[in-house]
Amino acid sequence: MMPAVDLFYPLNEFYAEAGLPLPSVTPVEPEEIPEPCRSILVHDVDMTPTIESAFGESVDLKVLKHSLRGNVFSREIALTLRQRGVAVVFGAIKIYLDYFPDKARSLVLEMKQPLGTILASERVAHSSHPAGYFRVTADGLINRALNLNDSAILYGRRNVLSDSSQRTLAQVLEILPPPALIATLISL
Repeated sequence: MMPAVDLFYPLNEFYAEAGLPLPSVTPVEPEEIPEPCRSILVHDVDMTPTIESAFGESVDLKVLKHSLRGNVFSREIALTLRQRGVAVVFGAIKIYLDYFPDKARSLVLEMKQPLGTILASERVAHSSHPAGYFRVTADGLINRALNLNDSAILYGRRNVLSDSSQRTLAQVLEILPPPALIATLISL
């Protein structure tokens, strides 16, 4: 199983930049993740269409922080339900722009659409490879991004997106809100 600090990559870089200690992160097996989180996390497709299908509406990208170093674009993000405005994913993504077609690269840098939306609309051939799953105790940073009030136990995954030549397009960390909140939002 992957060490907790690697499992929290690339979000751990944003914590380091902010001078914040990492929250408590514990690796878990997929079967340890409660529903409905398990259905949303444990698969080998992009998170954006999975979230849109689970909640029955489109999502918007909210970029909290970003940086561009060479051709590597890093961003700390939240995905919010378009109609309800509720954050349903918090995380970080490191995007390797060298492997994107020009138009897709421009759309990524505009920071207006989730990466999954861009990959689909621009027909960028890719595959998703979950690298591990974890449980995390929400801290101030996570609570602000997901609009939570306490140190809830949350679940997430580390994922790698590869192109058809198996080059890494992006490394992604995705954290969901508490299972009870997700269940409530899905039932509405």
